[in-house]
Amino acid sequence: MNSAARSLIKRPPVFRIVGLQLIATALISLIAWRWSSVHAYSALAGGLICAVPNMYFAHRAFLYQGAQAARQIVQSIYKAEAVKLGLTAIFFGLAFKFIQPLEPASLFLAFLGVQSVHWFAPLIVGRRQRK
Repeated sequence: MNSAARSLIKRPPVFRIVGLQLIATALISLIAWRWSSVHAYSALAGGLICAVPNMYFAHRAFLYQGAQAARQIVQSIYKAEAVKLGLTAIFFGLAFKFIQPLEPASLFLAFLGVQSVHWFAPLIVGRRQRK
């Protein structure tokens, strides 16, 4: 496939989804601040524990494009997912070890809230692409 044809293939909007996750992290942290600063920074940590590994995944998983690179694409997605899961586990461990005091409920709720952006992102990103 020549470079002109290859340029017609659009990359998935994964970085937009990560951007939405970072926005959700900030909003959730601001909402949690209403209760206390401990809730706010615990929520911030939970959101970043979700968004940062996803940012790594987005960067690494889509290095290759095109049908000729199918094997490389699959390998990069599997490797990026494994590293993403490892980073998530490490970040949770670091949060519980080094963030004191920590509000676990805010940490986990923010993580889940930011993770749920994946469920709604296709609706949001799809609308923007159709316009």
